[in-house]
Amino acid sequence: MSTAGPPQGAKAPLGLSSASFDLPAQIKTGRRVASSAGGLSSDAHEVSKRGGKVTRRPVHGVLLLDKPLGWSSNDALQKVKWLLRAEKAGHTGTLDPLATGVLPLCFGAATKFSQLQLDADKTYEAVLCLGVKTSTGDAEGEVMATRPVAVNAFDVARVREQFTGKIRQLPPMHSALKKDGKALYEYARAGIEVERASREVRIFELQLTLETTDVLQPVIRLVAKCSKGTYIRTLGEDIGEALGCGAHLSALRRIATGGFAVAQCVTLEALEAMSEAQRLACLLPVDSLLGDHEVVTLDADNAGRFLSGLRRRGHWPDAAQVAVYASEDAMLLGTARVVAGELIPGRLLSPIEIEQMKQNSH
Repeated sequence: MSTAGPPQGAKAPLGLSSASFDLPAQIKTGRRVASSAGGLSSDAHEVSKRGGKVTRRPVHGVLLLDKPLGWSSNDALQKVKWLLRAEKAGHTGTLDPLATGVLPLCFGAATKFSQLQLDADKTYEAVLCLGVKTSTGDAEGEVMATRPVAVNAFDVARVREQFTGKIRQLPPMHSALKKDGKALYEYARAGIEVERASREVRIFELQLTLETTDVLQPVIRLVAKCSKGTYIRTLGEDIGEALGCGAHLSALRRIATGGFAVAQCVTLEALEAMSEAQRLACLLPVDSLLGDHEVVTLDADNAGRFLSGLRRRGHWPDAAQVAVYASEDAMLLGTARVVAGELIPGRLLSPIEIEQMKQNSH
């Protein structure tokens, strides 16, 4: 199998057949869908033009968004924050504009526990275009080199084993990783390459399927479950080098993060079509971020002391991650750890946040 590839310096090819790959139509065709005016909808602009002002309110919970193609994670966050009229919000790790899929958005008290999702294992689907190396490792970059492709199923099985388990990656220049307070992609845009240290990551599961598209473009369909800090673009490039032909990502979709899957997500288009009450109903409770925590329940007296930051003693087994509730109303108080029967407070909710969550639950 061989391919001549596009000329040096051309844009990377995007059009791929994805008949057996469950990706949105925009990815299947390779079309990039740009966000409208930085992620704000037309009705938001109408409010702005009329001099109107959105009245913010306390909103607490987690919204699982299926981030659309062409949007930055922050654009998507700001759009949903506007739709919910939320006072406080944050996302749980960036997805490139090229990528789609699971993006948990945290509102209000949930932002206190967003780090748990940043640290969570993630699962991605991707398409590797073989024989073409680009400046960014994806289809957004310029073609830097093309090589013939002579790859068979045995080659793919060999590299799958090579890239499963603990591996080392060199962070790409086109990434948000910072050096001296500046994102690497800012250096890259200025034509500067800086020294980076390789990092150890873990690929728990890796599926690689060799295919040829309807335009005779050899590709590999990739599904990877990996640890935090894994760069799928770098994984794709490294697999291409191991196969001797080079590669770049032409599509990327996050299908799971932590305990959340893409089937649970809502799209921006669906959110826009909803009433305000329906949008709020899409929110998962704050403690949905704490699904793998042990549970400790405190009576009213101990709950009050715990919320004041005081340690409590009890017959609890040691545990590194604990979700603490009040027995009176089963409200979440915060997180803690247990060491030698002592409950040590971690991230705590404020009494105001707890009261607002009570009101919202009625």
